[in-house]
Amino acid sequence: MSISPLLEAAREAASTLASLDGQTIDNALRAVGEALKTQTESLLSANRMDLARMNPCDPKYDRLKLTPERLLDIAEGVCHVAALPSPVGRVLQHEVRPNGLDITRISVPFGVIGIIYEARPNVTFDVFTLCLKAGSACVLKGGSDAQASNEAGVKLIRDTLRQQGLNPDIVTLLPPGHESSDEMLRANDYIDLLIPRGSAGLIRHVREQATVPVIETGAGVCHTYFDSAGDVEKGSAIVNNAKTRRVSVCNALDCLLIHRRRLADLPRLCCPLAENQVTLYADEEAFRALEPHYPASLLRPATAASFGTEFLDYKMAIRTVSSLSEALDHIRRYGSKHSECIVTEDAGAAERFTGEVDAACVYTNASTAFTDGAQFGLGAEIGISTQKMHARGPMGLEALTTYKWVIRGNGQVRTP
Repeated sequence: MSISPLLEAAREAASTLASLDGQTIDNALRAVGEALKTQTESLLSANRMDLARMNPCDPKYDRLKLTPERLLDIAEGVCHVAALPSPVGRVLQHEVRPNGLDITRISVPFGVIGIIYEARPNVTFDVFTLCLKAGSACVLKGGSDAQASNEAGVKLIRDTLRQQGLNPDIVTLLPPGHESSDEMLRANDYIDLLIPRGSAGLIRHVREQATVPVIETGAGVCHTYFDSAGDVEKGSAIVNNAKTRRVSVCNALDCLLIHRRRLADLPRLCCPLAENQVTLYADEEAFRALEPHYPASLLRPATAASFGTEFLDYKMAIRTVSSLSEALDHIRRYGSKHSECIVTEDAGAAERFTGEVDAACVYTNASTAFTDGAQFGLGAEIGISTQKMHARGPMGLEALTTYKWVIRGNGQVRTP
């Protein structure tokens, strides 16, 4: 069955948002936040249905799982966004031309934003909240793994919108199945912007098949380079945090690059990883340095496939390099332009690294786990853009608006 009626309804709902004042939108968001707190059990019940179909050993299990604490965090996040300034209607540029034309560039909503995402039910609330605050309707296509959770979340949102006197089609969840996804990718008449969130395979499919404009987000092959001038204590904490804080997220560390002169420090760098049961895929030199110190059951020889892999699991590759130049070459070849880090006390090396690495987020002596809209002071994010058009890095409210030019005249005409 065609999803056109659903998309038409979303487009119509988007047109009603222009007439709403900011206070009405903020009140609706706060009402959703409160509903999250009072309807926790119904959301958890739906989530348990999804969890029962997934192997707990699957790295996606943690992404899929909702808990009372996570729902409270989501609710607080919704209310936090409600308290942020509106990104709509900001004057971005103003000039009066010599001919008297008064020209203003103003931020405006996209209209309808479509999101395709995998087993992350929190994204349902993140996307709705940010889109509504930015004046747009949203069309959601979640993964089948989280269908019950997404349906429960969207029902809560739509019921709350009705109670607030707003059009519930401001948020639309598409039915499961590839047919609705495929139609969504070509829905140029209804959807203004499409954002995929998920695996590299999902993002590649959307990029190759969509006719709707796409912003790529999500896939992260992240590196940390431990320089010849790196501090071991800092490096150990950074590597462990970036790898193990949450292994199933896109900013998790996938590959440690270590300068050959610091191989003797590799066991100390990796000691916390052993405590967290991280399997290491080490090249020949790194393997020899680790073999007497790291648990044999968690140490594997690296293969060509070990590099450039987004593990999303308690797994990490290690490669030995002879210089900063070699580390930069490795990142250019295998990175996904997401988040990259150098651990060094050499200011010159840090400056060169940040200047030459082509990534949305480049760190010196800090964990890549900080690549997150809230951590950057954006309040929340709809995803991490790894491309260069329109937005790059964590996409907050500002990135969910476009702009238009408003020209005011007094009878001016253009001469030949």
